Amino acid sequence: MGDLPVNPLVLIGVGSSFAFSGLFYHLYKGKKEELKKLKEIPVFKPDQHLVKVLKASPHRRLQYVAVEGLVQADGESLASQFVPRCYGVIQKIAVEEQWKFWNSLTKTWNSRTINRKETNNSVPFSLVSPGAFINDLYVKVQNPLEASGCYLDRVYFKRSRAEKGLADMVMNGITGEEPVAMEVSEELLRVGSTLTGYGEVVLEGGQVMRLQAPQDGRKFILVPTDHRSFMDGHEKSASMWKTLSAVTGITGAAILTKVICGLVGNQDGKSKKA
Repeated sequence: MGDLPVNPLVLIGVGSSFAFSGLFYHLYKGKKEELKKLKEIPVFKPDQHLVKVLKASPHRRLQYVAVEGLVQADGESLASQFVPRCYGVIQKIAVEEQWKFWNSLTKTWNSRTINRKETNNSVPFSLVSPGAFINDLYVKVQNPLEASGCYLDRVYFKRSRAEKGLADMVMNGITGEEPVAMEVSEELLRVGSTLTGYGEVVLEGGQVMRLQAPQDGRKFILVPTDHRSFMDGHEKSASMWKTLSAVTGITGAAILTKVICGLVGNQDGKSKKA
């Protein structure tokens, strides 16, 4: 065992390369399966074609589809509290304090967030077809706060240094903690932005369409982009995992081939000497 012909670090490198290759391939297969399911979802825009499909569907309902459109407030929109002439339909304002405290075990300063306060506001809104001059057809989005997805755009962020008073100095002396900064951020789903919603669409009356959470348990998702860009992002992600799987696999195979060639060469050298 002491005369091991191969460096253990080389064996670890070979094993790690093949392990990472397998992991990346697993992620690639998962992403391809997700892409396959996404491509099976019908895509619509708020137009007459969607109305006709709904009228021809059982119960005037489409169980799971994607609807792409521009965000439009049904009434008065929400104005940004920090950015002039910036309006949205969903608003989230977060205020939090950053504190640091002394860790006596590691002898270092660590940070933490406390007193986080978050305010959420929303107004009813709909999706309208891009390029439509008359928005007589629209899809109302029901309970958007229940949807998943990172569809808010951060329009404001400010970090200001905390002002230390006498009370803070006393607290620092007692607990080893002191305020560092105050952070304020605002996020909006802006009026006029492109949004793609995945969910159930129902036709009410003759023209009123509503996008809502599916009744079959599938996810209600809002995506802050058009459908094509959303699919392109998934395609690029799948391609990245596939490339990483190939690169790590080829690297492991190359190292293993070099090791085997080295062992064969050593054996041949010993045979000639013998």
